[in-house]
Amino acid sequence: MATFQIDKAYISSIQQLIAEEDTRRLKLKLRNLHYADIAEIISEIEVEEATYLVKLLDSETTAEALAEVDVDIREGIFENLSAREIAEEVAELDTDDAADIILELPEERKEKVMAQIEDDEHAQDIRDLLRYDENSAGGLMAKELVKVQEDLSVLNCLNEMRAQAENVTRVHSIYVVDKDNKLKGRLSLKDLITANSKAKVKDIYIPKVDAVTVDQDSEEVAKIMSKYNLEAIPVVNSKNQLLGRITIDDIVDVIKEEADKDYQMAAGISTDVEADDSIIELVKARLPWLFLGLMGGLGSVFILQDFETIMEIPKLRNLFFYTPLIAAMAGNVGVQSSAIIVQGLANDNVKGSLINRLFKEVGLSLINGFALALLIILFGLIIQQEFLVSITIAGSMMLVIVVAALVGTFVPIFLDNRGIDPAIATGPFITTANDIFGIFLFFYFAKLVLSF
Repeated sequence: MATFQIDKAYISSIQQLIAEEDTRRLKLKLRNLHYADIAEIISEIEVEEATYLVKLLDSETTAEALAEVDVDIREGIFENLSAREIAEEVAELDTDDAADIILELPEERKEKVMAQIEDDEHAQDIRDLLRYDENSAGGLMAKELVKVQEDLSVLNCLNEMRAQAENVTRVHSIYVVDKDNKLKGRLSLKDLITANSKAKVKDIYIPKVDAVTVDQDSEEVAKIMSKYNLEAIPVVNSKNQLLGRITIDDIVDVIKEEADKDYQMAAGISTDVEADDSIIELVKARLPWLFLGLMGGLGSVFILQDFETIMEIPKLRNLFFYTPLIAAMAGNVGVQSSAIIVQGLANDNVKGSLINRLFKEVGLSLINGFALALLIILFGLIIQQEFLVSITIAGSMMLVIVVAALVGTFVPIFLDNRGIDPAIATGPFITTANDIFGIFLFFYFAKLVLSF
């Protein structure tokens, strides 16, 4: 079976049908597409064309697609829709996705859209979710779930599940609660099906169930679900009352957003920005780290000035030519070390003593440094460089590599212990710091060995 592809030719055909307002052929062409394909099409065409499609197709088809597209695109489409039309889209979504969309709307439109949602219970559930911080478990959870009380018989339990499942897109788990809605455990479908119809839920449910509190940080929830391979996890309040559930699709979004943020921080971008953002926003995100790099560069200038007497000694003058090499090695080693540590901290894999980890890093950097030092000495022999100078360069580079590895290891752990995102350490911060350390150690070591 051939895989469906949305290429330029297909997009052009969609745009042509929109221009001709050929609604019959458009509906026919889009009839059997997955909502993810609809989302891709919406992302590739103009906002006015996307609005035309949203108005043409039924909300059941377009709601999920709109939830998938970028925020900027969705905002552009919603500007062309009435409050009632937006409400029709929102009404087809699970409460967590619906709340996310409502949250993006301008303040003056939020209440107008909410007032147009015909299902009062759905609207109230959305309002409940809007109260929570978007980066908390409460901000991620959906109200849709299947729960049964522990005192129900198996037969009544099945009937209750059927009634609730109609409003749930995917049934990942069946939760068991008491009369006060406190989470007691979960039900196994196998145990439920094989149990005597007169048996009680409390006799067959599994009391052990992983749960998160409503105010837990979203990243922490992601770690828990990843660690235990959970497709869904219930959310409870301080009284252990069941409030909702978080599904794996929402956690994937959290992981992606965190990865994007860490990548930007590693590149020296201090705030979450995109390529399409305004020049002012991009400047504000990039300039602080560029300023840090400038300060680091100026620091290196002053260090080099302290050792300018080398230029007056013909046989040592070549040392200056190795400055970019030393700075590059320091920066690269530091970024490598910090990247490994940051990744380990993100996955909660950094365990044990800090001292032991630093010793390990020293051992690793000595091995790498020795191998690279041999290459420096070999290069010196090839170009007929004075052997002592080659030894000095090789030795100083080993020292620089060890120090850079220690800085790259220690700084992220230090920042994490202080509650600061360690991803900040993998960018210009580490690179600039190690450039300065590297140049200073290079010339200071050379001064000690060569006595100038």
